[in-house]
Amino acid sequence: MSSTLQQRLAESLARLRNPRTGADLFSTQQVRDIATTTSGRVRLTLLLAEGDDPTLAKEVRDAVSQVQGVTDVELDVKPVTGGARSGASRTLPVMDQTPAAPARPAAPTPKHFPNLGRVIAISSGKGGVGKSTVAVNLAVALAKSGARVGLMDADIYGPNVPRMMGVSGAPPVVREKIVPLEAHGVKLISLGMMIEPDQPAIWRGPIVMKIINQFLQDVAWGQLDYLLVDMPPGTGDAQLSLVQATNVDGAIIVTTPQEVSVGDALRGAKMFQRVGVPVLGIVENMSWFECPHCGKPTALFGSGGGERLAKALELPLLGQVPLYPRVMEGGDAGAPIVTADAASSAARALSAIADRVASLAGAARV
Repeated sequence: MSSTLQQRLAESLARLRNPRTGADLFSTQQVRDIATTTSGRVRLTLLLAEGDDPTLAKEVRDAVSQVQGVTDVELDVKPVTGGARSGASRTLPVMDQTPAAPARPAAPTPKHFPNLGRVIAISSGKGGVGKSTVAVNLAVALAKSGARVGLMDADIYGPNVPRMMGVSGAPPVVREKIVPLEAHGVKLISLGMMIEPDQPAIWRGPIVMKIINQFLQDVAWGQLDYLLVDMPPGTGDAQLSLVQATNVDGAIIVTTPQEVSVGDALRGAKMFQRVGVPVLGIVENMSWFECPHCGKPTALFGSGGGERLAKALELPLLGQVPLYPRVMEGGDAGAPIVTADAASSAARALSAIADRVASLAGAARV
């Protein structure tokens, strides 16, 4: 799978060696404070001791500039604490650098939560493609296989996970930690548990970031194997907030065969790739309607869209899920199809997708 920008930077800097010590600049932390933005801007610090070659600064800038995905480099060169001349506490000049612009806030460094296991975002380019349905059923299917699964409803503008999982009421708080509700073997947290059903979520980016951070840090998830995150449709604040808050191990893009849906899904996949999150594959939902009497498939929304998208992105098509009325009925009644009608073609397709996701997620970050 594709590496993140941070990983590519680490690999590049590890190849640079200090002629004075013979050690690489990355493992010795001579290069540190590496911060990246979603647009590819990189800021980092180089520590120089009194005997170090000043041309190391140019080598670092050149190496970072050549890393795939980097659009701009801002390098701070500082003397090693205690190793510089008395009074030399100011930042040293950077070779080939224009006068410094006003300081810009660095992008947040994603935090690793070991107890959350593999963090997988379920996303879509547009609404109405069955993204939450896929997220819920994948979570339940993974739990049925014996995995410890959490499902975080980050679709704060349309938090439907509680209804689809058949839970209601506010989660309890114990020792300043929110205790997630459980259903079908899955631990759940959603804004829909904490607000009135008719209350609109009219919030801007900073509030979205705060909610996502709280769901990650302040929920007593316990030890998980997978945390599935149901994202809102599109490429907005919630997606960026998640990848800035924690290391996301992979994303799954849900689409229908319809070309309008495929076009939006393409932009969603490109967004995750741009911010260094590996896209595990494409799920095509509502691929065809299966006649309940004769079993004949009818392509109500066109055909082949998911396969074309997967080929365009050079990603696997994880599966095709037929349009089946009991999927919708189960979502309204809190009975996911993988448990309510496990023998149905839709349930079998979703369970097979869950198996592929488990396999791919294990190899996404090695």
